[in-house]
Amino acid sequence: MGRMALVLEYDGTRYHGFQIQAQSPTIQEEVELAVAKVNQKRLNIVAASRTDAGVHAKGQVVAFDLESGLGPETWVKALNYYLPDDIAVRSAYPVGDDFHARYGACCRRYIYTVYNGLSPSPLWRHYSYFEPCSLDWKAMDGACQALVGTHDFAAFSESMGKRSTIRTVYEARVWRERAIVFFEMAASSFLPHQVRRTAGALIRVGRGDLPMEAIEEMLESRRPGLAGPTAPAHGLCLMGVDYGDLLPKVGGDDYL
Repeated sequence: MGRMALVLEYDGTRYHGFQIQAQSPTIQEEVELAVAKVNQKRLNIVAASRTDAGVHAKGQVVAFDLESGLGPETWVKALNYYLPDDIAVRSAYPVGDDFHARYGACCRRYIYTVYNGLSPSPLWRHYSYFEPCSLDWKAMDGACQALVGTHDFAAFSESMGKRSTIRTVYEARVWRERAIVFFEMAASSFLPHQVRRTAGALIRVGRGDLPMEAIEEMLESRRPGLAGPTAPAHGLCLMGVDYGDLLPKVGGDDYL
């Protein structure tokens, strides 16, 4: 009877990522269970991004094939009734049968958040990485400009074997609002842990442990994993996904 796309917001703190895993709570499982209660039959949902354990989302997009004639508003209300408090459907859109939540996306936007205060913040502990050393966010912003464009990002992910590590980054920037330092990156798609590895390298630039030029040198090296360890998952949030004319722009510019 058609296909429906949902925009999800979730707190990933207690989940082992988006994708279903045996004996571990996941976002996909909770959403599919809620869909089954409304639809009277369990359906497989496809997501724009398989976020890792602990990663949050403001504008995750999923899609599934309909077997009922319920409208978008009814789906939103019904699913939110059955979903746990840390997952919500923000909106729903009927889409064509050729719509694919993952392969149809032309841009994904992530924000990594660092709480850069003298002491940790209990209110931000699940949504930011605490860094007590003063960060030079302007140096971080300058360094991340090297990421924009089409490059081989092997240094910012683990070994991918024969799979391509070339990606196109549309935007990369760092800014500060009081004690919070934000790193935002938008790209056609990302390698596994690419944003978190990039955030980790930029934090070292901000601390003065790496020069600004280090990011560009990592790109040029094409050595898998050279960027170093990944920043913790709880600082990362999928802000939105763009499908061009196939779906209204989803996600939000505000973080919390």
